[in-house]
Amino acid sequence: MPVVVAVMTALANWWVIKSTEDKVIDDVNRVPVRQVALVLGTSHKLRNGSANPFFENRMKAAAALYHNGKVSHFILSGDNRSIYYNEPMEMKKALVKMAVPDSAITLDYAGLRTLDSIVRSKEIFGQENITIVTQPFHSYRALFISRFYHIDAVALVAAEPNQELPFNVYIREYFARTKAVLDLYVLNTAPRHLGDKEPLPQ
Repeated sequence: MPVVVAVMTALANWWVIKSTEDKVIDDVNRVPVRQVALVLGTSHKLRNGSANPFFENRMKAAAALYHNGKVSHFILSGDNRSIYYNEPMEMKKALVKMAVPDSAITLDYAGLRTLDSIVRSKEIFGQENITIVTQPFHSYRALFISRFYHIDAVALVAAEPNQELPFNVYIREYFARTKAVLDLYVLNTAPRHLGDKEPLPQ
């Protein structure tokens, strides 16, 4: 049984990466022009209280999209589990500091998981063509979920930290890709929160 699980996990990872790698872009100049970018949330601070380079680099990549005329609006989607932890609001603060206007930003407080953020971008905010902003290791899973839901997505990947990524980041994502395959093709997992549609400004 452990061998079967290992093989299935490896195959799931191969499928997720190979089916999406042509949609991963690392140069803002090669990103197609689209109205909306979906920025996936992460904490703005590390556990030790220092700035999170994953967060900072995502915000820089998102701002570059706007200032290069590649998008005109953002959905900032993340966790808002308490008054002390609010990923979308922290993303908004960072982008406003980078001269992205408030009017170009919509906050999605129910992006509790990558699947939720992707599905809500279509079902709640009405977007079927998006540019996703996240790090490379995460982009394949986000694109895989988008593809399943017939969302035409590309990913502008933000730089990863200069230091070597913690091993647990890779391990967590390795199994998260397998979980994504199960969620989509076996379990029919739905977002935890949907609700009323919220059309974006044109």
